[in-house]
Amino acid sequence: MTAGNTKLGILVGGGPAPGINSAISACALEAISSGAEVFGILDGFSHLIEGSTEHVIPLRMSDVRFINWEGGAILRTSRANPTRNPDHLRNCVDTLQRLGITRLASIGGEDTALSAAEVAKASGGSVRVAHIPKTIDNDLPLPGDIPTFGYETARHLGTQLVQNLMRDSRTTNRWYVVIVMGRMAGHLALGIGSSAGAALSIIPEEFLDPVIKVDDVVKMMEGAMLKRQAVEGREDGIAVISEGVAERFDPEELAALAGIEVNRDPHGHIRLGELPLSAMVRRAVQQRFAGAGKNLGMVDVTIGYELRCAAPLSFDIEYTRSLGYGAARLLLSEPSDDRFANGGLIYLENNNLSTLTFDELRDPDTGRTRVRLVDTESERYKVAREYMVHVQPQDLEDDGLVARMAKYSNRSSEEIMERFGGSVS
Repeated sequence: MTAGNTKLGILVGGGPAPGINSAISACALEAISSGAEVFGILDGFSHLIEGSTEHVIPLRMSDVRFINWEGGAILRTSRANPTRNPDHLRNCVDTLQRLGITRLASIGGEDTALSAAEVAKASGGSVRVAHIPKTIDNDLPLPGDIPTFGYETARHLGTQLVQNLMRDSRTTNRWYVVIVMGRMAGHLALGIGSSAGAALSIIPEEFLDPVIKVDDVVKMMEGAMLKRQAVEGREDGIAVISEGVAERFDPEELAALAGIEVNRDPHGHIRLGELPLSAMVRRAVQQRFAGAGKNLGMVDVTIGYELRCAAPLSFDIEYTRSLGYGAARLLLSEPSDDRFANGGLIYLENNNLSTLTFDELRDPDTGRTRVRLVDTESERYKVAREYMVHVQPQDLEDDGLVARMAKYSNRSSEEIMERFGGSVS
């Protein structure tokens, strides 16, 4: 494979994830070895949509040779969305053409994948795109249920942090509310909670109604707290909650609880990082107990940003080297199938590289990238739930247990039955 006179650009979109630099390194090294010129496009699509060619840097082997084990992204990143405005999309394509870049490796999640696909389409074939799937949320629909890169490192570090909090919880005899990143799917919260052995993990997929009420979350926590005390005599525990539940809160209820305006990012998503979600849930739980005259000391913690730029585990380094290599190979080879004329998404399955078309990533109803949710019918989920503390229907048939729960909560047995009967999670 030779690629003389070919210019290949690399950019990163969305939030950081462990392994980005390794993907950049592998893609650049393979492309340079094949004779291509490689350029790093700084700050995602943000400068391209403005028509600026000034934020592009040449990448040499010496620039990328030893960055594969580093966290963060040497090219930085942004959430700029070229698809919201037709002028921005045209600017993006025109800027790449003025730079002479005919091959583009994009690294990102579902929004960046959609943006990359639209750039390739709008270019009319002048720019081919290879998308490298990246997100600690693990919510891209990859075949074989293989994780997106960054997830394994984020889960590992998140598990260590939650285990430390569990020791503090037990030592100080109080409950922690721990919010974990995951906008649409609960993979990371479930993975961290299950690995750490947290008392409870709450993810959006387990709620059947499209709108989640804050009290739905409070009830799950309240039930776990009452049952743990009644069964084990313990007043400590960790509830790991995916931030994605807030994405499905009623916006008015969310704004009222937060006490601030709810803002959205360029892709239309609520800026969950700007909301004091952990404090909101903690206060709501405390208020529930305070209503019965019980003053509970609780702690709220948010885990997310400290995971995104961590140094990648060996799993993610090796994984991203394969993906980066695959992206360069796809971009610098003639497409063997017309479906990949504009490029596609690189993935690894059964230790072999393959490609998905951009159309295969889209939801035919919405036109957006499909999201991989936690399968609550899977054995993985059922096993994780088996080790959580939930009020079950059979618990309410145990008069002694109900009485102990009632005593601890300063409520009557009838109130406990009314609270948890008929809507037990």
